[in-house]
Amino acid sequence: MTTGEQYWYNTETGEVEEGHRSSWTHLMGPYGTRAEAERALANAKARSESWDKDDDEWRSK
Repeated sequence: MTTGEQYWYNTETGEVEEGHRSSWTHLMGPYGTRAEAERALANAKARSESWDKDDDEWRSK
């Protein structure tokens, strides 16, 4: 059951926040669960690496 709460990952503190409390310049989100917010940086890194690989493959054609 969802409560409608949103979670944000604060890139400055490395902490997950419930609700939008900090400056948007330091936040990633919103996420529907605390677990999703905790994985924010790892997921962003994986996506960036995938896109970089795709770019390299495209450039080598």
